[in-house]
Amino acid sequence: MPSTTVRIAMNGVTGRMGHHQHLVRSLLALRDQGGLALPDGTVILPEPVLVGRSAPKLRALAARHNLPHWSCDLDAVLGDDSIDLYFDAQVTAAREEAVKKAIAAGKPLYVEKPTASSLTGALELARLAREAGVKNGVVQDKLFLPGLRKLRRLVEGGFFGRILSVRGEFGYWVFEGDWQPAQRPSWNYRAEDGGGIAADMFPHWEYVLHELFGPVRSVQAHVTTHIPRRWDESGTPYEATADDAAYGILELAGGIVAQINSSWAVRVHRDELLEFQVDGTEGSAVAGLRHCRVQHRAATPRPVWNPDLPASATFRDQWQEVPDNDTFDNAFKVQWELFLRHVLRDGPWRWDLAAGARGVQLAALALRSSAEGRRLPVGDPAAPEPTP
Repeated sequence: MPSTTVRIAMNGVTGRMGHHQHLVRSLLALRDQGGLALPDGTVILPEPVLVGRSAPKLRALAARHNLPHWSCDLDAVLGDDSIDLYFDAQVTAAREEAVKKAIAAGKPLYVEKPTASSLTGALELARLAREAGVKNGVVQDKLFLPGLRKLRRLVEGGFFGRILSVRGEFGYWVFEGDWQPAQRPSWNYRAEDGGGIAADMFPHWEYVLHELFGPVRSVQAHVTTHIPRRWDESGTPYEATADDAAYGILELAGGIVAQINSSWAVRVHRDELLEFQVDGTEGSAVAGLRHCRVQHRAATPRPVWNPDLPASATFRDQWQEVPDNDTFDNAFKVQWELFLRHVLRDGPWRWDLAAGARGVQLAALALRSSAEGRRLPVGDPAAPEPTP
């Protein structure tokens, strides 16, 4: 069986997400399973080339995973004709300039979201890639989670009837960093470094809602900083200038109402860190990262409101688990496989930089909605904004 090595410049993989999800659980997992088989029988063998700013971190990471090639010189890597693809998982503030360089070098590119710090920047990247004719993609990993794939199955099968509403809960308590180390890097809480939960999570909510239920038509949000003082990786206190919680109400095409809470200052009393409840005329579902439970119209109990008596049943026990009926691989790895097939064999692909710009737009509108205290329309991000 013929094999082809694909050399992938991976920028930003010394960070948590780039290292664990993209390098280890995606490309190295592909390498360890013997490569990615294409329909014509060719096997693709990914070869990561690590790129970043810290030589000691890159050297250590390369040694840990037996990777011979790493560099702190992005220009030299992009100028190397043997590099087949560019991937970017840097902090948002550094991404835009690096992606422009990759486009100018004619490299197919795959980037984390948000794609840029502003809608103007995100649209420019989409335009430049389109004009240069380079294939491009944006990570939209939530779509490939087992729980949301089961939820998509329900939507496409007509389980819900007419969908009425979507309620999302995401978040967990991120330690302040004084008496326990924080689980997220400190830049997440500095607006000047591109931090903030709205900028981070609203792009996710945009593509989840768009793909499963329909385009977002309006947004009303309240964004706040619940924990104003935190401690960085060296134990030094700093003022949090970015939001750590965002509460949004979004209207979708067809009148569906979505309410999504995102917070790094909430203690979890859910089965999973992310859950969506979808209610329709014929049934409801609650989907998390892995599980999905349903309650059909015909099996819905008759709740009676009586605060003077204890509940006689456990409400969660009244729902039915949706079976897997499939084998679910890591969500990041699944999308990587799709993108590699797109780049090498023109496989189907729709998660491009233009789609990524929609997410940047929704985050920007959520922040503006909160600042102005009003609901804002959401239209085509490339169209001129209407005059108020």
